Amino acid sequence: MTVFFGRVLIALSCVFLPLTAFAETGNDKIGIVIMHGKGGSPTQHVAALAAALSAQGMLVANLEMPWSGRRNYDVDVTTAESEVESALKTLRQQGATRLFVAGHSQGGAFALYFGNHHAVQGIIAIAPGGNVASDAFRDKLADSVAQARKLIADGNGLEKTRLLDYEGSRGTYPVITPPAAYLTWFDPEGAMNQMKSVKNMNPAIPVLYIAPTNDYPGLQHVKQAMFDALPKNPLTRLYEPDSSHMNAPTASIGEIAAWTTAVANAQ
Repeated sequence: MTVFFGRVLIALSCVFLPLTAFAETGNDKIGIVIMHGKGGSPTQHVAALAAALSAQGMLVANLEMPWSGRRNYDVDVTTAESEVESALKTLRQQGATRLFVAGHSQGGAFALYFGNHHAVQGIIAIAPGGNVASDAFRDKLADSVAQARKLIADGNGLEKTRLLDYEGSRGTYPVITPPAAYLTWFDPEGAMNQMKSVKNMNPAIPVLYIAPTNDYPGLQHVKQAMFDALPKNPLTRLYEPDSSHMNAPTASIGEIAAWTTAVANAQ
């Protein structure tokens, strides 16, 4: 989006200043929740981003979400939203007055969904992926979604069972999870339908949509359509770092720092 703030951020990113210079927001303190990608953890691909933002003075909550490799979708979408809200509340108690939610890959898709229902200063979607409404997800997971629906209908929705997850880079693989929780994540018309999330974004909430140039082909193919579907906001920006999918959080540290600071000051 070629708007004034976009030009300002590009200019700032070209100036060799310490990252702390980007965090100066007057009397306001920035707080940011960070969420990892599918099967990941806070100590993996988002760790450098969390450490860099914290080092420059932001208050950071780097969460382990239900889609981590350890948790296996142990709770439903509503509970996951509550986990993020709890982290935001803690950041407020620590002094944050400008709050942002960021996520990588599936965390990015969930951040977009979160922005549909919750008031924050901005959403940062880093290489968002895991769109369960895509043809690939519908094809690969149709049987597991149908199985989950049947188990719920039969009164067995809370009993953990073997169902399937899918990731483009590794194919299908099993997760052991309650069907009632599973369905909230994998219903094609549910929370992780990414196009619905971008269309339903609160227009008052700007989005930094990060689409690395060397992302997975499927995500590269849909990035412009996803970004264009966002409600118009003068602070919303598409950023395309020269990076892979996995390295996108680290490659975007400077841009995220500059954008959050600009948004915090503008509001």
